[in-house]
Amino acid sequence: MRVVRSDRVVVGGEERPASITIDDGKIVEISSPGPADLDFGDLVIMPGLVDSHVHVNDPGRADWEGFATATRAAAAGGTTTIVDMPLNSVPPTVTVAALHEKQAAADGKLTVDTAFWGGLIPGGEADLAPLAQEGVCGFKSFLVDSGVPEFPPIGADELASALPVIADLGLPSLIHAEDPMGLGDLDGDPRVYDAYVASRPPAAEASAIALLANLTRESRASVHVLHISSAEAVAVLDPAITGMSGETCPHYLTFCAEEIGDGATVFKCAPPIRSATHREALWEALRDGRLAMVVSDHSPAPNEVKDLEGGDFGRAWGGIGSLQLRLPATWTGAAARGAGLIDMAVWLAEAPAKLAGIDDRKGSIAVGRDADFVVWDPDGSIEVRGDRLEHRHPITPYQGMSLRGQVRATILRGEIVYDGDTIVGGRGRMLRRR
Repeated sequence: MRVVRSDRVVVGGEERPASITIDDGKIVEISSPGPADLDFGDLVIMPGLVDSHVHVNDPGRADWEGFATATRAAAAGGTTTIVDMPLNSVPPTVTVAALHEKQAAADGKLTVDTAFWGGLIPGGEADLAPLAQEGVCGFKSFLVDSGVPEFPPIGADELASALPVIADLGLPSLIHAEDPMGLGDLDGDPRVYDAYVASRPPAAEASAIALLANLTRESRASVHVLHISSAEAVAVLDPAITGMSGETCPHYLTFCAEEIGDGATVFKCAPPIRSATHREALWEALRDGRLAMVVSDHSPAPNEVKDLEGGDFGRAWGGIGSLQLRLPATWTGAAARGAGLIDMAVWLAEAPAKLAGIDDRKGSIAVGRDADFVVWDPDGSIEVRGDRLEHRHPITPYQGMSLRGQVRATILRGEIVYDGDTIVGGRGRMLRRR
């Protein structure tokens, strides 16, 4: 048995003083504060963060990111569980054999717990049930080119056929929603950021989400729209009408197109970072519940793949590495707009855990759950230095920024895996959906 306490524990939808008793990695009691083995004073104790959108890329592209570095970055950022996306590894996680290869690549390298999404690509419907039996959390698909040849996009007719199957399995379907017919060429100088944004307009997001809304009604499937970036997309999503859920990412909540210079491919992602008007619409949607969560969409790559020297938005890989920075990047904007710690616990832990089907163990501080916590100072700050991040590559659009919120400890099943300085690896486990 051990006891942790703080004057500021986020539990049961409120912030209050509490002691948490832990036995065999589980929470067994939550009580009024008393003597404790670990007394965190007035630092905030929140549920360990859950990031349901992480591209680890191992095996096959471990030079982009691997399980050892990704899960160390997670621990340093207060995240105790990640859910790995089925691409950009080789092979992608679209068969049971590929899942086993991915699990073998992760074995012995995990600092935090890790679950896995399966993938749905053309011709993959027969693999859905076997992957579900192996414990994947759900299935991801692209309506547009994914950027890697091993994971081609799925057409509307084949998706319509597969969604009832996924629904019967009781799993969610995660969709990269852009309409391929709504995308354009990158006209003019490929170094001009506005030209890149124009090639992936908000209308392409909105059109794809409208299609998914129709498919959701017909199939009764649980559909989740990934990395929403625009006001138009949020307007069409409206969960009260469509029954779908959606997420956004720290980079859409932090940056805006007006501040991104030409050739600054470190900011390239898909959908693109849009104007400040879109950014504020996303914050509004988070506050009123139309968007359910904030996830990293961590997708790093080496310098040459990001074309940092050439600055060509057509050639550069579209992904941002931010797994370690999700808490301070989100809190910086959230605090400035009047959001609170309860919101943060929902957006960064509770909702992603529920989506992944691991909320019986993760995402909240409650008796019977894993004793996973992030201990942090919401009034502290960090200055981002890429070479001090645990991600495999130090490339980050947050370079040099001062972000509000400092992680002081990360606790996984009652054991400290990060103490504000040192990371203790090897304690992560591989998870199955409930």
